[in-house]
Amino acid sequence: MTAVAASAAEPTVHVNGHLVPRSEATVSVFDRGFLFADAVYEVIPVYQGAAFRLREHLARLDRSLAEIAIDNPYSDRQWSTLIRDLTDANNGGDLSVYLQVTRGAPAWREHWRDEPTVATVVAFPGPLYATSPGAADDGVHAVLRDDPRWHRCDIKATGLLPNVLARRDAAAAGAFEAIFHRDNQVTEGAATNVFALHGEELTTPPLDARLLPGVTRAALIEYLDSIGRRCIEQPVPLEQLVCADEVWLSSSTRELLPVTSIDGQRIGSARPGPVWCDVQDGFSRWIREHTGWL
Repeated sequence: MTAVAASAAEPTVHVNGHLVPRSEATVSVFDRGFLFADAVYEVIPVYQGAAFRLREHLARLDRSLAEIAIDNPYSDRQWSTLIRDLTDANNGGDLSVYLQVTRGAPAWREHWRDEPTVATVVAFPGPLYATSPGAADDGVHAVLRDDPRWHRCDIKATGLLPNVLARRDAAAAGAFEAIFHRDNQVTEGAATNVFALHGEELTTPPLDARLLPGVTRAALIEYLDSIGRRCIEQPVPLEQLVCADEVWLSSSTRELLPVTSIDGQRIGSARPGPVWCDVQDGFSRWIREHTGWL
């Protein structure tokens, strides 16, 4: 992998085997990721220079690529080296790494043409928010939206226009997240997985083609099991969500957030709930104890 020096204030990004300053990073205008969203991606959290659940993120990337018939351009070990080199080039610490693999750049724009192309690989650093003091004090607000997305949301594809518009709606309503539902069942947030607590029973929608198999979702379920709290994977009807004692959102860059209102209707006491408060600190420490490279 070759590297070009970036200024101290400018992030370094990876483009097709080269580390370059962000201002010099380019891809072809004919790239199918740009023209058709013919691409998949991953977002990997890095704590103090070490990745969290890297093997699981890479397994999901490999599955997403296989589902849309793009050959994985790297082995897990090569991906680990790429991500680590990028992390080091951006001074390590706490950050997230965005990876994107497209079907490449053919000679011309066509919906489909049987010609070999070389995958385009892009990676760059981003922020890692974890749980902000504001979220811990006040929680976040959410809105409900009908789920208009395609029926393969288990693939982490870059075609995210419905998610973008849902997040726009949420922001316009003064909320953080839009929670999708289909056939009166909760699927997931625009960029999060959803959990609902009733008494001592915590539930989350089961994995199927309607939602992404979140790496942090799986990690949270594992952590809860380790401390004697069970999470049940079962359908979550809308009416069950809005009357929950607590609602949580999980994601790679946010860890675990408490929802204190949905569509203006308060959840529980309209403050982060006692179970979330009990779980979050331990989960955050547990995450940092499970980082590393391949």
